[in-house]
Amino acid sequence: MMGEAAARDALVEAARESVRLGLNSGTVGNFSLRHGAGMLITPSGIRPDTMTTDQIVKMDLNGAWQGEWVPSSEWAIHARIYAARPDAGAVVHAHSDHCVALSCLRQAIPPFHYMVAGFGGTSVPCAPYACFGSLALADAVAETLGLTLTACLMANHGMVALAADLPGALSRAAKLETLARQYLLARSSGTPVDLSTAEMDEVAARYKTYGKQPR
Repeated sequence: MMGEAAARDALVEAARESVRLGLNSGTVGNFSLRHGAGMLITPSGIRPDTMTTDQIVKMDLNGAWQGEWVPSSEWAIHARIYAARPDAGAVVHAHSDHCVALSCLRQAIPPFHYMVAGFGGTSVPCAPYACFGSLALADAVAETLGLTLTACLMANHGMVALAADLPGALSRAAKLETLARQYLLARSSGTPVDLSTAEMDEVAARYKTYGKQPR
């Protein structure tokens, strides 16, 4: 497991990279890493370009934190995911433009493209609306992700993605934003044709060996 100092550096860099990728702006978005029995998470209301490693907050999964900096208002989303998903080592929450646009329609991303299967299902669902920073929102997101999905939209809000590590979670968030943009582009030209269940099953089977190089 990554040491605490390296984890703090990685979280600050991920927050800055999300801005460079166009996933977040200003003080929106938050990032965390599982750390021991708890997590390290970015602070509330601090812009990535001014964020420092000492502002990263160490906390448990019940909401208790250490230090003078207050954790992200969405800490409970991260905590609920870590509690429910042993495979989650990092969580990214973003307000990327096209994911937000779809979330405001409260619509899932359907299997219009085979890469939807890369998020663990045949669609990327949209979690029901609840106020930001609320335990109700954390519960809604965790329930929507279940035990297999690695990302979802959040109604009238944004998106969340998880992975075993921070680069993976950030990459997954960027891929979801790309798919959301492509889906909206397709819809602007007509009605996208969704892949069938059988076609998505074939894709899922191929994904099991995709990207694995021989040793």
